[in-house]
Amino acid sequence: MDASGPWARWGSITDVPGLRVGHAQRVGDGWLSGVTAVIPPPGTVGAVDVRGGGPGTHETDALDPTTLVPTVDAVTLTGGSAFGLASAGGVQRWCLEQGLGFAAGPVHDPTSIRVPIVPAAAVFDL
Repeated sequence: MDASGPWARWGSITDVPGLRVGHAQRVGDGWLSGVTAVIPPPGTVGAVDVRGGGPGTHETDALDPTTLVPTVDAVTLTGGSAFGLASAGGVQRWCLEQGLGFAAGPVHDPTSIRVPIVPAAAVFDL
């Protein structure tokens, strides 16, 4: 394999301009789990294909093209099975602190409550 060829460097998700990624994990004392938050550029449209007999998801129905909000503020991928889905709340809180979210009131009213759209999916790792 040629180390200088096109396969010399596998691309990273953070190579996508404007895409930010955060990660936290807990390892040791019986733990081996984590959560990843992907923060796309404003106006990013999300989509999902949920499969399996016991999917662990949160707000993935918001990605249906017939819903009110067509964009996402973040996507959360988590361990911990259904328990890990609570981590989406932390990502949603962070988005709110950054001023991200759907304006649930008059758009030009600075006092409008914002609702960050943060779909999440759990990887079964219990």
